[in-house]
Amino acid sequence: MEDIEKRIHIIAEKYSDMIFRVAYSYTNNRQDAEDIVQDMFVKLIELDKPFESDEHEKAWIIRVTVNLCKNRLKLFWNKNTCALTEISDAAHFSNKEGFVLEAVMSLAENYRIIVYLYYYEGYKTAEIAKILKKRETSVRSALHRAREQLKTILKEDYDFEQ
Repeated sequence: MEDIEKRIHIIAEKYSDMIFRVAYSYTNNRQDAEDIVQDMFVKLIELDKPFESDEHEKAWIIRVTVNLCKNRLKLFWNKNTCALTEISDAAHFSNKEGFVLEAVMSLAENYRIIVYLYYYEGYKTAEIAKILKKRETSVRSALHRAREQLKTILKEDYDFEQ
């Protein structure tokens, strides 16, 4: 029992912020993201086999988190509610990073997760494609479209502030 607790504690220290950010990028809601983090650790406790490597561990955690997010978004009450915008409370970023994060969070769901994994977690497009079970060309196209949208959003906001 102690080995499982120790393993979970190490993984929690290492990945809990990342799991929260992935969940938040899907749900755009702090409470749902926190619930998904808890659900993710339940899945991890139920898993009864070791990971092949740190990369495999991280990819598995992201994949399960994404699946949990998709399942939560399918629920009835999620389809009939408004998302809370808690960007400033949800992440611990500077004002400049928060401004960019707010722009990222305004993107469509399929763009948000790709942008997050690429820029915040440092994954390559091939790795993102594997994690999200999409074609690499689809990931590249989505990343390109997301960048174009972000340019427009950030330019409008920058022009507005001046």
